[in-house]
Amino acid sequence: MAKTILIVDDSASVRQVVTIALKGAGYDVIAGVDGKDALAKLNGQRVHLIISDVNMPNMDGITFVTEVKKLPAYKFTPVIMLTTESQEDKKKAAQAAGAKAWVTKPFQPPQMLAAVSKLIAP
Repeated sequence: MAKTILIVDDSASVRQVVTIALKGAGYDVIAGVDGKDALAKLNGQRVHLIISDVNMPNMDGITFVTEVKKLPAYKFTPVIMLTTESQEDKKKAAQAAGAKAWVTKPFQPPQMLAAVSKLIAP
């Protein structure tokens, strides 16, 4: 059974690139357009990993991760931040919220898949 990854990004093109790469590597993918949408889509659904952008409308990625980690079902779910942000204070805020890895856009799919495989195996 394939592991499920939730990708959260307000960019349809980024969601598409990440989804294609993850599905090609054998993962199932759920996508959300922002933190608020992603929280609604989780709804108790089992996910093995979350990949989230930082800057999104309605609910930013750091707030989203903070809210996800409050939910017992997702307390130990690893999170990768996938973002254009490179500021150290944003990275520290994401780590404090519970993110385990940081991938900076633009990225190559193998780079993102390497970060994923460090946290979960297909």
